[in-house]
Parts: sequence; structure tokens; C-alpha cells
Amino acid sequence: MSRPTVGVALLGLGTVGQGVWKHLTAQRGDLEARLGVRLDIRGVAVRRRARARGVKVPSRLLTTDARRLVDDPRSGVIIELIGGVTVARTLVLRALRAGKTVITANKALLCEHGPEVLAAAKAGGGRLFLEGSVGGGIPIVKTLREGLVANRFDLIVGIVNGTSNYILTRMGEDGLSFDAALEEARRKGYAEADPSLDVDGVDAWHKAAILGFLAHGKWAPRSRALVEGIRKVSPADIGFARKFGYTLKHLAVVRRDLRAGWMSVGVYPALVPSGDILAKVSGVNNGITLRGDVVGVTTLAGPGAGADATASAVLGDLADALLEIRGGARPGADLHALAKAGRSVPMAPEEAIVSPFYLRLTLKDTHGVLAGIYRTFARHKVSIARVVQYEHPDTGTGTLTLSTYPGNERDMARVVAELARLRTVLEPPTLLRIFAP
Repeated sequence: MSRPTVGVALLGLGTVGQGVWKHLTAQRGDLEARLGVRLDIRGVAVRRRARARGVKVPSRLLTTDARRLVDDPRSGVIIELIGGVTVARTLVLRALRAGKTVITANKALLCEHGPEVLAAAKAGGGRLFLEGSVGGGIPIVKTLREGLVANRFDLIVGIVNGTSNYILTRMGEDGLSFDAALEEARRKGYAEADPSLDVDGVDAWHKAAILGFLAHGKWAPRSRALVEGIRKVSPADIGFARKFGYTLKHLAVVRRDLRAGWMSVGVYPALVPSGDILAKVSGVNNGITLRGDVVGVTTLAGPGAGADATASAVLGDLADALLEIRGGARPGADLHALAKAGRSVPMAPEEAIVSPFYLRLTLKDTHGVLAGIYRTFARHKVSIARVVQYEHPDTGTGTLTLSTYPGNERDMARVVAELARLRTVLEPPTLLRIFAP
């Protein structure tokens, strides 16, 4: 029996695009043999044809006209690796409305325009694959949609941004300042010239929103989520965390109260118990823990970014897409049914989001200063669990670090706002969450 031929178009030849091209061409024969198809690479869309790249692509395949590739009737699979939410959005919507299969690693597009993308797929009969959008080489999308589809998840927590994890690892292991660790990350190619998407938590937020959708069918609005980066973290905070038995990590946290029904999504630096498996995920690696009502707790960890890790995810999606095109079963939970089920999921109110907190204050060393601090906590019914005080001789100042018993976000925000107004508090308070499974 002859093998069917499937046309594939690649949009974008940046870092990930080059990784996909390298591995697709190297493994092409094996993929075709395993999947029973022939691949017809219809073209590779680039912004500029004449540009030095780390891979060689035949000039006949290079084009600056991405729309032509999308509209090509023989391009059955479109691999979108352009990034951004302007040109990529237009091309993805066009392909899906034409009934084509789209594979994307574009977390910003999915997070910001997920409902529109799914609506286009439903209207045109197109199919969407998104493994490369979260976790790099960690098969978290397939795990949620297939392997653990029988579970309801009350907790998904992970380290999903390799740049932030590398910076915090270097600050913790060698006492580097944030700026020094960031500069080192830039030199090693782990951080962009403008690292704001990574260190301000935006990239992690995009991924957290996708995880929330895959688990619960709801796209969490940014306005109802806590999104914090790592700029405010100091070596002092990392040192204090270690003394308390914690490791400081940047987390994406998706919670669901299976009784009340609400979900919450947050991205923020947090103190993780040093014995937790996520505390041991170092460098640019990612790790994601899932807690399901059937499987219990399971953790996936591995390379979370880079050309090879993401290329592995994209090519895994390509394999699934080709099997489906050959007439196989559609893999995984249906995204449209998932979105329909998620319409009734409410976002958690602030008073329902509960955790212990860590707070660092720089204080004027004067009589009665601690009494004022304690009164503020008592007024808002937040209980202090532990206090460590350090004096700075000859400066007239001191540092107070404390942890609280579990309290809610609303009350703790009121405590911090009131403390910041005290004349004895010399710098803006540093507030971090303590991760409590």
C-alpha cells in the first residue's frame, strides 16, 4: 500500500525553527518509516532570505511570503514558530479557518488569544497542537490531555521559566546579586538583551494560563491573577529562606477547589520546602508537579527551553498530526469540549487564596517599633509564626524577617500596605509566598 504524502510548511527560522529544521531533516527517513507517510516540505518562511543561520536550507524552499505557504493547497500541516501575537495570529487563524493542522509553540498567542484560536479551529475544522508552548522537552500537554486525562487536578505547580530559575540558582549557590546573575545568564545565552518577559514573570504567566486551560478549560484573565517576577528578590531573602528550611524558586501555580469549583492562577517567587522535588530543579531546567484525584502526586522535570528541547516537542506534535491525518484516532481530550466545560469555572476571590507568607522589613531602630508591627498584623487577623531580627550597628537600622501562618491574599495585602506607610519602615516591604502543597 502506498504511503500518503503530507505537505508541511515551516513558518519561522529563529532559534526554535532552526532546531526543528535540523532534527526534522536528520530524522526524516525514520519518521516517514515509523508513521507510514511521505513528507513534502513545501517551504520555510523567513523575514529575510539573506541572513546567516546555523542550518542550511535549500534556497528554493526559503520564502518571505508566509501567507503563500499557508494558502498552498498542498500544505496540510503548518508549523508556526514566528512568535509574537500579530503576524503569527493572522497566519494561525487563516490556517485553522482553512481546515489545516497547526502546530505552534507560541505561548503568548495562545494565552492572549486562546478563545479566538479555538473558535477558528472549530469554524474551519482545523486542528491545533501546542506541546511546545509549555515546558520545552517536558511532555506536559500530552500528559494532561492523554496520560492523566481521567484526573481532576486541585494543584499544578511548576518552574516553567529557565532564565529565572538559572538566575535564582546562581544567586543561591554563589551569592550573586540579581544583576550579576542576570549578566551571566546573558553571556551564556540564557537571557535576551531585554530580559523583561522572563524576569518580570510574563513568560511564566503565559505558560501558567495554558496549564490552567488544559486542566480546567478556563483561560484565566490576567486581571484576576497574581503575576510577579524576580527583580525584588535579594541574596538576603535567599539566605533567610535557607535558614528557614526553604529554597527560593519562581513558581507558576494553578489551584482548583474541587468542592467550591473556583480556580486560581498565579506566578511569583516563593519559598519552597528544601525537601520538595521542585527545590532541586536547578539551572535552566523546568519541573512541573501535578496532583490529581486519581494518580496522586507526580512530577515531570527536564530541559525547559532551547532549540533542541522545544524541537522535540514540536516534532512530537508533528508525529501525532501525521498519525491523525492517516486516519488514526484524534489524540487527547478535545480542546473544544474542554473550553465548553470551563465556561462555568469561576476565578477565586482574593480571600479564598491562602498561603503562609514571608516578609522582610528594613526598620528604624527605635523604641516601640516592633509593637507597631505586631499591632498591624493583629488588626488584620494575620498570625505571625516566626520572627528573626538583625541589628545593623552604628546605622540606627535593623532588618526584620518573619513568616506567617496561612492567611489570605486580601488580608496580607492590607498588612503590607499599612506597614509601608509607617515612618519606622524605611524601605518598601518585600513580601514572598511560602509554597504549601
